[in-house]
Amino acid sequence: MTFVLTDWMNPQLLQVEQALMQWTDPEAPAGLGQAMRYAVLDGGKRLRPLLVLAAAQAVGGDSASSGPAALRAACAIELIHAYSLVHDDMPCMDNDVLRRGKPTVHVQFGEAQALLAGDALQALAFELITPDDGSVPPLVQAALAGLLSRAAGYQGMAGGQAIDLASVGLALSEAQLRQMHRLKTGALLLCSVQMGAVCAGQPEAKVMTALRHFGEALGLAFQVVDDILDVISDSATLGKTAGKDVAADKPTYVALMGLAPAQAYAAQLHQQALAALDASGLPLAQTLALRALADMVIHRNN
Repeated sequence: MTFVLTDWMNPQLLQVEQALMQWTDPEAPAGLGQAMRYAVLDGGKRLRPLLVLAAAQAVGGDSASSGPAALRAACAIELIHAYSLVHDDMPCMDNDVLRRGKPTVHVQFGEAQALLAGDALQALAFELITPDDGSVPPLVQAALAGLLSRAAGYQGMAGGQAIDLASVGLALSEAQLRQMHRLKTGALLLCSVQMGAVCAGQPEAKVMTALRHFGEALGLAFQVVDDILDVISDSATLGKTAGKDVAADKPTYVALMGLAPAQAYAAQLHQQALAALDASGLPLAQTLALRALADMVIHRNN
């Protein structure tokens, strides 16, 4: 069955970009809106919102992926991701000066404004998935808020970042490294898939289990590829500082396994993700976007 990812992806990206522009208010006080928009607009792969929309389509068909709940969830998870990058780049954490091919938010606007922009983006994410206009049913709102809060908090991204900061210079085991990345990176990618499924209705347990396995494998594959690219790519291609993990003496899959074994592991995780979709029982035609996004994660160069 022929599926061209760009034909599916470009209209999805357009609606996400337009919605983010609409919902990220440039008139927020004292220049805060400009810092927020700088952090979230005109950059990034938008993988997380694409996963939300693709998962909604996998469970509910084309109409589900274009519904108000799915679009709001897609934008919300991108706002959480953007806020995490703003804070991650600050001097108190990774102290990076380049993100998405341009100066990081704290370089452009100052540390205090960057901190506030990240805080405001996080709050806006939850505002989007809890509208009071009746467009998203209350039970769906509650489910989305629960998924997103757990994925972003100490049980997910924030917890993984804490482990990352505490692990500089340490030799982690593969199990420890996997757990760190399951939280820091994988939690939001898994959450994207789960939120999309919830937006499409109440999938049966078999489907949700398969999508969880897909999201877990994809999340870890994304991080393994990230570790590989940090070694083999350059800053211009990545849009962020290449080689910074090695320079900071951070534990990575390349450092632990070597380059070739890490590449083989990424390929193995890719196959696990596709096998999970096979086990879901969902119609093949409805999972083609998820499959193509998994391919994109493995074969990307930034």
